[in-house]
Amino acid sequence: MREVWKPQNVSELQSAIKDALSSQITLELRGSGSKRRLGRKVHSNVLVDLSRISGITLYEPEEMIITVRPGTPLAEIEAALAQHNQRLAFDPPSYVALWGASSDHGTIGGAMMTGRAGSRRLTAGGPRDHCLGVKAVNGFGEICAAGGRVVKNVTGFDISKLVTGSFGTLCAVSELTLKTHPTPNDTVTLALLGLDDVTAVDTMRQAMSSSCQVSAAAYLPEQITNHFANNTLPPHISATLLRLDGFHPTTRARAETLSNQLKSIDGHQLIPCTESRPLWMEISNAQCFSQNIEHALWHISVPPKNGPEIIDHLRSMFKFDYYFDWAGGGIWVEIKNQSHDYSTEIRQTIRDLVGGDGHATLMRTPHDLIDVAAPFQPLAPEIEAITRRIKSQFDPMGIFNPGRMYKGI
Repeated sequence: MREVWKPQNVSELQSAIKDALSSQITLELRGSGSKRRLGRKVHSNVLVDLSRISGITLYEPEEMIITVRPGTPLAEIEAALAQHNQRLAFDPPSYVALWGASSDHGTIGGAMMTGRAGSRRLTAGGPRDHCLGVKAVNGFGEICAAGGRVVKNVTGFDISKLVTGSFGTLCAVSELTLKTHPTPNDTVTLALLGLDDVTAVDTMRQAMSSSCQVSAAAYLPEQITNHFANNTLPPHISATLLRLDGFHPTTRARAETLSNQLKSIDGHQLIPCTESRPLWMEISNAQCFSQNIEHALWHISVPPKNGPEIIDHLRSMFKFDYYFDWAGGGIWVEIKNQSHDYSTEIRQTIRDLVGGDGHATLMRTPHDLIDVAAPFQPLAPEIEAITRRIKSQFDPMGIFNPGRMYKGI
């Protein structure tokens, strides 16, 4: 078994990194480990457990900022924000059920370093859009800081945005300053039943560009609606879901306006707040795909208009279940063949149909393919050169999470 180091604070973390440099050993950085199955397996000498570098160091509700250490559980942060009716607007998803793990929601470090966002991605942005500042220990063993506590403090090259989504390959983060947002008083969902893929995506695009302030849009095909634990939706019929957040009187009025704008479509259903919020949590977490953990699971990102075309081409190659998030631009695909991940076919389809405007991430890898699969979109030569240069600037000895995103980086 690998040796495990558990630094208690930033000083101990810095000492650990200096020891690694002097001993020429590599480190795997990990918080609770809830997202360890996302990305490539790290082969390192030592596991650095960051879970004890935890806690909220600053929270100013009136300024809507919070500063936290990386090992802080998301549940702790969400509870503190809830006391002031605030939230993290990018809705950090939890994927632990996809890998057959417990209900642990993970840490803020894992959420920011993996860079994943929930169903509000199109309107609220991703984790890097909410990161104002970061403190870390770099690959020289130096404590460094970037950004600040307000957006206007960020000038020049924004290191905070670069570190977010880097999967811990650039530095060991010790502190994050994030923007918070007010929690909507009400959330309702307008469901349109019985649409096909193309009509659903056209409808979602129309709704997102309307004046009704739709915050999220998703399409669940008829094969998938009965897989959701939330029993609000009728089974065996497709559902196009349009989410509206805000204050109670305005959400209902906007939903009615949107329903009138889409009156040419039959089968309208209004889902109230108590049922909408858990439904959208299931959508963000891809929870309907948690039953078969040995099936490859992909998340494909393309321009929303191309979603149905991507699905049509893939249907001719293999069997799968799917649904659209992000108004058609985020496609979840679970492959039923346990011995093949179809990465070549999926990525070639994306290249053929949208060129460089799309990418595919292998969110769950069949056990037999863990050591050979490429979970992230292969880099173009010029992007790979930039990526290697950035890595060398932050971590010249390559001690942090080697190979976590790309082989040899």
